[in-house]
Amino acid sequence: MKVLKNNKAKLKESKRSGFRVAVKNLLPGVIICLLMTVMGIYAANLIGKLIVYLNFLPKGSASPISGIFVTILLGIIVRNTIGLPNVFIDGVKFSLKYALRAGIILLGLRLSLMEALKLGAWGLPLIIACIASGLAVTLYITKKMNQSNRLGTLIACGTGICGVTAIMAVSPVVKAKDNEISYAVANITIFGLVSMLFYPTLANFFFSDNPIKAGLFLGTAIHDTAQVTGAALIYNQMYDIEKVVDVATITKLTRNLFIIAVIPFVSYLFFKNNKEVGNHDKQELPKWYKLVPLFVIGFLLLSFVRTIGDMTSSQSGLAFGFLNQLSWEGFYTSFSSFGSTYLLGMAMAGVGLSTDFKMFKGLGIKPFYIGLIAALSVGIVSFTLVSIFGDLIKI
Repeated sequence: MKVLKNNKAKLKESKRSGFRVAVKNLLPGVIICLLMTVMGIYAANLIGKLIVYLNFLPKGSASPISGIFVTILLGIIVRNTIGLPNVFIDGVKFSLKYALRAGIILLGLRLSLMEALKLGAWGLPLIIACIASGLAVTLYITKKMNQSNRLGTLIACGTGICGVTAIMAVSPVVKAKDNEISYAVANITIFGLVSMLFYPTLANFFFSDNPIKAGLFLGTAIHDTAQVTGAALIYNQMYDIEKVVDVATITKLTRNLFIIAVIPFVSYLFFKNNKEVGNHDKQELPKWYKLVPLFVIGFLLLSFVRTIGDMTSSQSGLAFGFLNQLSWEGFYTSFSSFGSTYLLGMAMAGVGLSTDFKMFKGLGIKPFYIGLIAALSVGIVSFTLVSIFGDLIKI
């Protein structure tokens, strides 16, 4: 009996010791990723203030520069100048894998399915067509240019759905390399910024008499949520039509929801057609339920929580029967902001710290052309569909 108790005690002590060692190994890398995230957010805010000061954006606008993008950039600079000592490697890998998935799950709280209903029966097909065209054209051009299917998929999803967030969500599914993630994020950021600055003028030139069409165009043609908001605010400041901001925001949030469907679809395409995995042989297609990553299920569940909370709040004034509007908004805003800002930031710090400039040698200029063609194709399809069907949509 004593021997059994002693064995149990030794086993518990062994587990505690193993846990302490694991924490000790992970902590330095996790801390440096967190510090780099905070620095990236601070630097992005400073750049945003400079842009506003130079009158490129209206006063009070949020920074159109993603803190995540700056965090990746800082990580790349540190990796390729100072280097990454071995003591940080385990924690960086942990952040890159687990902080990423946790952050994406919490993003579900940002998206309510009720927003999609505001666009009506015609708005959703228009958004789906824009997303589908972005994916199809980008993957086709990627194949024609003989580029990595993984990189093309990242650029396609970033262009068609929700910019940097989509790239981060898809990257673990397609087993993307660190340099491919960095290149895709840079691509989306550059072309999204260009669109943000020029599309408001273009929208007014063609849709000056219809703020719904203008908002739909900005919401479907520009990549990142912050960039869509910035473009809509520019439009409002230049032409004094506030409704464009509301329409563009609803359109973009609805578009973001389609990440739920696109990730399983991309998984299917990747496992069915990709020959870059394993021993360069086509893999057997997994069962359908294995094509849906667990973090996507978590994302969807929290999106339903947000939807139910919004519904009960609008009907009775209390979300879930006990949270007032202010408390409910504070709850989902705090948790979704923590996920999108810090957890995803830590993951992207891990990407930057894992990216060696030597890795970019094989990529060349072609991925830049893919990003350019993807951005133009989404813009053209969006303009065409909004011109034809925009009058049918009422918000």
